[in-house]
Amino acid sequence: MSPTPPLFSLPEARTRFTKSTREALNNKNIKPLLSTFSQVPGSENEKKCTLDQAFRGVLEEEIINHSSCENVLAIISLAIGGVTEGICTASTPFVLLGDVLDCLPLDQCDTIFTFVEKNVATWKSNTFYSAGKNYLLRMCNDLLRRLSKSQNTVFCGRIQLFLARLFPLSEKSGLNLQSQFNLENVTVFNTNEQESTLGQKHTEDREEGMDVEEGEMGDEEAPTTCSIPIDYNLYRKFWSLQDYFRNPVQCYEKISWKTFLKYSEEVLAVFKSYKLDDTQASRKKMEELKTGGEHVYFAKFLTSEKLMDLQLSDSNFRRHILLQYLILFQYLKGLEVEKAFHPFIAGPYNRLVGEIMQETGTRINIPPPSVSRTEIVFTGEKEQLAQAVARIKKIYEEKKKKTTTIAVEVKKSQHKYVIGPKGNSLQEILERTGVSVEIPPSDSISETVILRGEPEKLGQALTEVYAKANSFTVSSVAAPSWLHRFIIGKKGQNLAKITQQMPKVHIEFTEGEDKITLEGPTEDVNVAQEQIEGMVKDLINRMDYVEINIDHKFHRHLIGKSGANINRIKDQYKVSVRIPPDSEKSNLIRIEGDPQGVQQAKRELLELASRMENERTKDLIIEQRFHRTIIGQKGERIREIRDKFPEVIINFPDPAQKSDIVQLRGPKNEVEKCTKYMQKMVADLVENSYSISVPIFKQFHKNIIGKGGANIKKIREESNLQGCLPSTS
Repeated sequence: MSPTPPLFSLPEARTRFTKSTREALNNKNIKPLLSTFSQVPGSENEKKCTLDQAFRGVLEEEIINHSSCENVLAIISLAIGGVTEGICTASTPFVLLGDVLDCLPLDQCDTIFTFVEKNVATWKSNTFYSAGKNYLLRMCNDLLRRLSKSQNTVFCGRIQLFLARLFPLSEKSGLNLQSQFNLENVTVFNTNEQESTLGQKHTEDREEGMDVEEGEMGDEEAPTTCSIPIDYNLYRKFWSLQDYFRNPVQCYEKISWKTFLKYSEEVLAVFKSYKLDDTQASRKKMEELKTGGEHVYFAKFLTSEKLMDLQLSDSNFRRHILLQYLILFQYLKGLEVEKAFHPFIAGPYNRLVGEIMQETGTRINIPPPSVSRTEIVFTGEKEQLAQAVARIKKIYEEKKKKTTTIAVEVKKSQHKYVIGPKGNSLQEILERTGVSVEIPPSDSISETVILRGEPEKLGQALTEVYAKANSFTVSSVAAPSWLHRFIIGKKGQNLAKITQQMPKVHIEFTEGEDKITLEGPTEDVNVAQEQIEGMVKDLINRMDYVEINIDHKFHRHLIGKSGANINRIKDQYKVSVRIPPDSEKSNLIRIEGDPQGVQQAKRELLELASRMENERTKDLIIEQRFHRTIIGQKGERIREIRDKFPEVIINFPDPAQKSDIVQLRGPKNEVEKCTKYMQKMVADLVENSYSISVPIFKQFHKNIIGKGGANIKKIREESNLQGCLPSTS
């Protein structure tokens, strides 16, 4: 019986690996680790994980003891060797690097990162790349967050360059897959011309012998004067171009594009006429910088006005600007495809371009028919984008070889039927025949329709074009405009019956025109026309209308309060009465409905109007003290007057107003008669209005009045007195 193999013990294995790591660190040799790895019992994964922990433990002790960067880097080098020998996991060196950079100050991180930069070839190898790329990316991002972009500019740039060297161009984390622009990348420059110093001569500074700082040009190195003056206007236009490079979409706007062209022409003219700096002087400066061991870096852009002439003569600066132009033009250019072939590339209902986008993972933007652009823009990863471009080029070339065109004349009014709702008819023809149908714009007077496709398919497509053009028709029904609303019906009920049966028929009523227009499929239009003609004939036979002239100042009286009068007439005679609004100041009133009802309503309205025309209002002056006498007890006397003149309305003022005006309103003749009658009554009252006051103690007033006024009434009857009332004072 064979002996049982010893079991794996984590504490024991960790102790042995830690000891071996220390020995390997001192000897700068990985052999002690290889020997221990082969001797420790257990599976390979168990031993690898334990060695990983041993590396981190030893590294932790070195960091706590403030060991030199050389010892720290030696541990990481041992881990790299361990991965190569297959005794530790591939991610271990990157985990150790992350631990170190998290714990050390920035000055020591610089030394550690130099080690990372030198080993970029190691990180890109198959053994390390897949396991370590995310660790390295996270590590670099953590470093960038700790660094100041203004104070640690060089270090930040080194990190960016390292990432650019590490990752391939197709790496998603470094690609702008959605083609988004960095709109926050705004270039700030002087926009106030009054604060500009350009064009001013600094003679005083030159006389005093202003010192030339490092990086600036001396008098002997000054660039040749440009034929175009460098003033604020040029400065503003030059830096304004950065906004177009930041957001190229502006170039699709007509005014912005013209501005861009104008500014670009002036700037490029300056580039052409302004000489570059001396090549030998530039080479000399570069050698001085190399011997001095100084770092060279470029900020984004320095927009100081004082640097303008130096920048224009700097070849590197010009190269940056021209590169921006190339990037912008590359974006605007896209793939040139004749506008006429766009429908073939998009396919019926955009299915073909949709399939290409789905299969290649690219985004393809085909300009809509209303836009005159011919470029097709692609967005995506390099390889997939190339596949998409190749497929579309192939379709384009094939269609150019195989297709031909024919032109036919179709009435302008029928173009919309060929197009169909939302262009569906054009898509149907393209799907069935593979032929593209080009319709002239709606604002064009042209009636020429162009068919483009393979010769054997053009005949079928032409048949479909004519079929769709003639499948719809426009017809009209003669109908007096006053009947339109009766045809429509209350809340459109009558019309709804027709449109529900034939939903594709469009029925149009034009105000003031004695016709109804129908548009839609020929068969449906014929049926709808027949039904509407029947309705018109029936309405003409049983309906009538009349128009009467009544002064518009009486219209509101005819309508009455809240429409009471006019609604009563409508309901009573079953007619429709159309009274124009006050704003029109029209005297014409139209009555429509049953012939008998129309005549009856006409008669009543004219009578009301005649009565209003003859009506007169008169103010009669009667002293207020006689008002109660004229009204009489319980209104008996005024009732007699109103019965005598029933057409006259008599209004007495409220006693509290203490007014003497009594208003009479009614027919002129009747008002005059009533006025004379009341004036005679007042004259009699004045003549018989003698009064005398008899002093009687107040406590006896109730005895004089009597129960229920019996005593005072008896006195009046016997003496024929008008007053005889106790005074209240």
